Amino acid sequence: MTAVDRCSDKTRAWVCEAVRIIEADANRSADTHLLPFPLPVDWNVQLYLKDESTHPTGSLKHRLARSLFLYALCNGWITEGTPVIEASSGSTAVSEAYFARMLGLPFIAVMPRTTSPEKVQLIEHQGGRCHFVDEPGMIYTESYRLAGELGGHFMDQFTHAERATDWRGNNNIAESIFGQMSLEPNPEPLWVVVGAGTGGTSATIGRYVRYRAFSSRLAVVDPENSVFFDAWRDTEPGLTGCRGSRIEGIGRPRVEPSFLGQVIDRMIKVPDAASIATIRRVAPLLGRRVGGSTGTNLWGAFQIVAELKAAGVAGSIVTLLCDGGERYSHTYYDDAWLTAQGIDLAPHDQVLTTFLERGEWTA
Repeated sequence: MTAVDRCSDKTRAWVCEAVRIIEADANRSADTHLLPFPLPVDWNVQLYLKDESTHPTGSLKHRLARSLFLYALCNGWITEGTPVIEASSGSTAVSEAYFARMLGLPFIAVMPRTTSPEKVQLIEHQGGRCHFVDEPGMIYTESYRLAGELGGHFMDQFTHAERATDWRGNNNIAESIFGQMSLEPNPEPLWVVVGAGTGGTSATIGRYVRYRAFSSRLAVVDPENSVFFDAWRDTEPGLTGCRGSRIEGIGRPRVEPSFLGQVIDRMIKVPDAASIATIRRVAPLLGRRVGGSTGTNLWGAFQIVAELKAAGVAGSIVTLLCDGGERYSHTYYDDAWLTAQGIDLAPHDQVLTTFLERGEWTA
């Protein structure tokens, strides 16, 4: 009889220690807050923001990065010294660089050259290296090339996001939201509103509400130049586009493997100017700046709030505060950048004024 050992005791020991280190980091971290958004009480609709900016790396992508590392370690894809490569416009790379440094692994983020300088600095601060491409659609090919050249592992968030997270529970974002809602006036939200980048968050929430037999419905908001909305509406999963989204972290020029349209109840297309007008308008209400994808989420959530109010339906809505606005001071909060991009906030700001004053939606 011939026996072949593919994994040495040393390799297995390193992987076990790596998993312990990541789990210990999670054990040191508290859950993120669920914040009520200030709406008039007589509207009989409550809106909550799950504040994912309080993770150690400052965004929703911290959850994904932890899951992706555990998935890759337990699959045997990452061992001691393995270079880790990721295709990311910023926040996922920031979080993955954090975990890579924790495990003593080299990390390279492949990203569009237009990524905000604040995010580049955050990745480098975590010990990662940024590798830029001129065309957003080239990030996949270049990531595979680098992984092959360096003998590394391409993490591929866009493929593995929906399967790396345990959607049945295990403290995923869906379980956390519904647990925190348990003592609210309307504990089972009528709607949960999220954006889609990889599609992992929407897949987790959509599966979880079915698994737990909740009646909550899932709405996914999609920015300009993203193909998710059109592909979902027309049932064309092979649809592609030629441009990337200006709202970092969400929207894609192709339908990613982790995007599961079957678990989505509604999609809302959101103009970039609407997303940016929203984050500027809500900053004084929240007492802080938030990122562009949070604006996309809120624009969609506001529309649903207005619809419920008009129909006389009481209930609650939950959406995500994905990251802080300090990452976008040179883009979404910069008037010169808006002018260069040809973005006019005025029409959308008027929609927001009407909504916040009267609860009516005029977009």
